[in-house]
Amino acid sequence: MIYNKYSNFLKKNFGEKVYKLPIKIDGLTCPNRDGKLGYGGCIFCGEEGGSFENKFGTITQQLEESKKIISEKYKAKKYIAYFQNFTNTYLDFEKFKNNIEECLLDDVVGVSISTRPDCLPDKYLDFLYEINKNFMVTLELGLQTANYRTLKKINRGHGVAEFVDAVIRCHKRGLRVCAHVILNLPFDDFDDNIETAHLLNALNVEEVKLHALYVLENTKLGLMYKNKEFQIITLEEYKERVILFLQHLDKNIVVQRLIGRAPEENSLFCNWNTSWWKIRDDIEKIMKDSNFCQGEYIERIDKK
Repeated sequence: MIYNKYSNFLKKNFGEKVYKLPIKIDGLTCPNRDGKLGYGGCIFCGEEGGSFENKFGTITQQLEESKKIISEKYKAKKYIAYFQNFTNTYLDFEKFKNNIEECLLDDVVGVSISTRPDCLPDKYLDFLYEINKNFMVTLELGLQTANYRTLKKINRGHGVAEFVDAVIRCHKRGLRVCAHVILNLPFDDFDDNIETAHLLNALNVEEVKLHALYVLENTKLGLMYKNKEFQIITLEEYKERVILFLQHLDKNIVVQRLIGRAPEENSLFCNWNTSWWKIRDDIEKIMKDSNFCQGEYIERIDKK
């Protein structure tokens, strides 16, 4: 095993391929945008709040439309409903509860909920604890980096401690956690990438999703990019960072993806003008050819 792929994990646990279907909720925002914690959100965040899917209609309508496409193309029978944009647990509790209950269809086996580590009231987690008895519930928490100085620079509105607290409280209720990480933030280096992997190991986080930083128009990061206040690392260095991160990542942590997909529209920089799947394939080939694998540096330490 080069690394612990999400698709393999799902197939092993559900007996067949499972596909993740994104859901976009209108009217969502974030406490880091509306003034509760801050204004403007993270310096890289655009108006879509991390979602680039052109979704319309009710939750049920969105799921049925996506299922129709996926089932015809891949003959899929099982799905995970993914609430993708902004901070889903920032909704009124009854609205949040109704959203989750609406997606629990017969062929849905799990629910993934994108949110912030500092926006997880116990009331919401207790509700998800009950849902988790029959469906696999995963909280997708935006960490981005273990470097608290970088978190302040990108205006995350929280530090590392809030992430630690959120993971502990999720795990007390048996809920899975997927950490979102950006490995090429301009204020981070290789040591920060390694430290982020070690933090996820120490917390026994179940999953991780890797992103490459993209730069959008009409964002603070976009203005900084135009003013040449920072440089994007090369694609080759990004590949090196991903591989080093994986080598330091516990082999039991499931890797949802190695690089994200972002739209070219309104983008000043996106994945080095290279297809996401090519970057992924290149990373996998380098690891295979070099006999690298996830968690190998941890294993070497354990054997000493």
